[in-house]
Amino acid sequence: MKILKKIGISLLVIITFLLVVALFVSREFNYEKSITINKPIDQVWEHTNSLSEMDRWSPWNDYDPNMKKELSGVDGTIGAKSSWESDNKNVGKGSQAIAEIEEPTLFVTDLKFYTPFESEAKGFVKLKSQIDKTIVTWGFKSEMPYPFNLMKLIMNMEESMEKDFKSGLTKLKNICEQE
Repeated sequence: MKILKKIGISLLVIITFLLVVALFVSREFNYEKSITINKPIDQVWEHTNSLSEMDRWSPWNDYDPNMKKELSGVDGTIGAKSSWESDNKNVGKGSQAIAEIEEPTLFVTDLKFYTPFESEAKGFVKLKSQIDKTIVTWGFKSEMPYPFNLMKLIMNMEESMEKDFKSGLTKLKNICEQE
């Protein structure tokens, strides 16, 4: 019985320690990636200013080209919403609604993920003009719930996002530069 008591106390100490550590780990999770496109900002804006245009270069379409999609509202205007559903764990189920538009420099969406994990985020595409080129920054801001913010200490979340964001931005660059 003493060994079970020691194991129980040890587990309780470890769990308590982890919960205390989680209090000091930031809950914010932000990620962004940029690419330079050799086209003027107005041409690039045409491919980033609506949900259907963003869908053309979405890297998640490659995971499940047959995912169910639905678009509601007037695309390219605040409030328009795109929803998706897939059995593929890399895609899951979620939606994004246009929250803010500042033509031709900013497109913001409210993202909601239902599966495989429930979460919310602010997605964004920022454009910055450089004479005949455009710097496109694609990213999101989110908050991880306590105590799941501990995952930031053991997982490289940025590394897991890198491949998909790079793929999407490369597709966008190819679409824009082939015009």
